[in-house]
Amino acid sequence: MTIVFKISDNLKDKLINYYMDLRKDTTPPYAVFQAVEADTTITLYESGKVMFQGISADIDANIWIDLEKKYNNRIIDINGKEKDKKNKNEKKESDYFYNNYPTMGSDEVGTGDYFGPIVVTAAYVDTTDKEYLNKLKVGDSKRITDDRILEIAPLIMDKIKYNTIILNNSDYNKNYSEEINMNKIKAILHNKALLSLLDKEVNPKYIVVDQFASKNKFYEYISDVPKIVKNITFLTKAEDKVLSVACASIIARYFFLKEMEKMESELSMVIPKGASEKVDEVAESIIKDKGFDYLSNIVKLNFKNTQKIKDRLK
Repeated sequence: MTIVFKISDNLKDKLINYYMDLRKDTTPPYAVFQAVEADTTITLYESGKVMFQGISADIDANIWIDLEKKYNNRIIDINGKEKDKKNKNEKKESDYFYNNYPTMGSDEVGTGDYFGPIVVTAAYVDTTDKEYLNKLKVGDSKRITDDRILEIAPLIMDKIKYNTIILNNSDYNKNYSEEINMNKIKAILHNKALLSLLDKEVNPKYIVVDQFASKNKFYEYISDVPKIVKNITFLTKAEDKVLSVACASIIARYFFLKEMEKMESELSMVIPKGASEKVDEVAESIIKDKGFDYLSNIVKLNFKNTQKIKDRLK
């Protein structure tokens, strides 16, 4: 797999520093930096383009694609094709245009966490729900503490219609491959969650997905599924603009936290979120206690953490 895109100037130094310990002594012609991370080769060229090559190229590339979205509002799909900062599907009205109509939105959590499942939620918000949700100060779950999520999510779930899909790590590991990458899995789950919610007698004027790929790429990912949701509006930072997406974000986070609590109870230990060195240390201790095969039930094996842990345990 090869993924190429032009990285923004404000992320070049971050990329170089991130892979500095893995830097190669020599570089190809016209390259300023090259590093090898497990089975992925990362090359930064003088032109500003960065190339990821290898079986897990999508995992490394997605780190920087997500940062481009976060810091520069750039949408880059897995093929490196960038969309305009203002997506063609995004309305010219204010960010809160959609909240004047019934909407259905979806969002996901867990895709950047080594431990824990991927959770996708679709939520339906009618205009009559706005006042109640605003009183709860509903917003992007990333900006709300976990304690607050656990407090308000049940209140939201009692108020609105929603559908949640939880993909456990055992099933994730069975399905993930070079052909079925993380973005394809997300697209399939979003489509499934939205379809299920549409069966619950909802009538949204707009269906909104927090954008992680271009419209064409999203529909390409789900082209082989039996039934497809049409007329989706893809928005960057949709959880900040559309109440239904914000609710979906909070509910998905709630179920993710509950699943992590179950895991911690079963293992009698605190499980860190994310994919940091601390995560590696906890995974190593679990392997020593239960064996490596046990990991396939609780982590996403394609993450770089797995190879790092294997190398440290040799």
